[in-house]
Amino acid sequence: METPNPNNPPSPNHPPLPFPWADTSPEAFDKEVCDLVVSVAPRFFAVVQEYEVDAGVKDGCVAAWGMAFDDGPVRVTTIDGTRQFVLNSPERALRWFTRRGGEDEVSARLVWLGPCEVADFERAEAA
Repeated sequence: METPNPNNPPSPNHPPLPFPWADTSPEAFDKEVCDLVVSVAPRFFAVVQEYEVDAGVKDGCVAAWGMAFDDGPVRVTTIDGTRQFVLNSPERALRWFTRRGGEDEVSARLVWLGPCEVADFERAEAA
């Protein structure tokens, strides 16, 4: 391995010299990329609609899925894909899925999925 010379800095056209203590194997890099993906992954949530089907008996359904990023807008898509929203917060989605008054009253709430813990380059492996 070549030692950098302070009087002759490396050309910006050449890749930087690797740190001597760094594991530069392709496997180590792939693990680092997967760890990065997990650390910046958005949080996923469902918008669940609930309604009374009989006196004191509730039923519910998942009406939409949402993605919340650490900073920035929230994306929400209805289950059938016919409507999409870009909102300032996950809670703002609730107003689009709540109906008040009358016999068809429907409430909505958010159900959060746990944080992502696995990333892989193969679709089947990450599922």
